Amino acid sequence: MKHLLIAATLLAATPALADESHGTLNPDEMTWQRFLERADEGETGMVLCSMGYALTKSGDHASARKLFENCAAAGYTGAMTWMSQLDNNGLGAPENPDAAAEWDRQAAEAGDPVGQFNYGLDLIRGHGVARDEARGRALVDEAAEAGLDVARQLQQGGYDPRTVTPDADEWKYAPLF
Repeated sequence: MKHLLIAATLLAATPALADESHGTLNPDEMTWQRFLERADEGETGMVLCSMGYALTKSGDHASARKLFENCAAAGYTGAMTWMSQLDNNGLGAPENPDAAAEWDRQAAEAGDPVGQFNYGLDLIRGHGVARDEARGRALVDEAAEAGLDVARQLQQGGYDPRTVTPDADEWKYAPLF
């Protein structure tokens, strides 16, 4: 009998917990949908921006783009380099080497070593941007000086892009003229 009384008391209290006047008692705060809603609301932040990585790794490139675009616009250089990767490979939108190089340029100008390396490589190859090997090498040197190992590897390889990218990608970076 005592157990029935406790159960009845708990059941009677349940409607009060669901009363909307108390707000949302179990908010949807850690789902992909909520992160995307927050991005739609223009919110950015380190945790929110990092969700783009998980989304793109899961194959949801369109959603990752939404997060990365907002974060890149807010100055997050890591989001800029991810936008470059998405644009360069046609993930979530058509392949766009010009847009990819532009994202790399913005990250490089913000002082990001990965952006410096990537934009330097773009310039060395002339991929998405007019070829300028001297300027490209200078950016790779800055990235190496900042401690980026892959930039040092490119320096040691005589700035030959094949030292840092697989041979399978050579067709993609071949001059079109």
